[in-house]
Amino acid sequence: MTAPSRARRSDTTREAILRAARERFAADGYERATIRAIAADAGIDPAMVMRYYGNKEKLFAAAAEFDLHLPGARQLPREKLGEALVRHFLHRWEVDDSLAALLRAAVTNNAAAERMRQIFATQVAPAVAAGCPDPAEAGRRAGLIASQILGLALCRYVVQLPPVVAMTPDELAARVGPSLERYLTGAR
Repeated sequence: MTAPSRARRSDTTREAILRAARERFAADGYERATIRAIAADAGIDPAMVMRYYGNKEKLFAAAAEFDLHLPGARQLPREKLGEALVRHFLHRWEVDDSLAALLRAAVTNNAAAERMRQIFATQVAPAVAAGCPDPAEAGRRAGLIASQILGLALCRYVVQLPPVVAMTPDELAARVGPSLERYLTGAR
């Protein structure tokens, strides 16, 4: 067997494992998902999962690579910036079940919580800083925005609080958006 075909097979196996892990973590959460179940979903031996990723925590970290696809503040309508951000986040949560799995896991698992912090530090904080009127306040403002977005996601997608689940994305954007807008552009 040639090295390129072995490398292709290795890449295919890694992708199958990651795909199965994302689906399993989304369905079962971090605590209940098992290496054995993920391997079965990927159609491989559990030893292969361990060979490529070492342990469940490292597999989860690899599977929890998320791009929030945040638009730049200048790309959003200035007069409804908060609402546009809420709509954007709701869309991301609704098209990617693995974000809910990460949130579920972050509540009880330190590695998942660290991954969530990294996502917000590397993606949300810079986006907030770019549009923040006071750069010294950007970190605090990003933290407040994260508290609103993660709280909304927890209530809607994890806890499934009926009044929050019943609201449309437009209703949620209209109600939560002004708080985000104040965090983004308002006075302290």
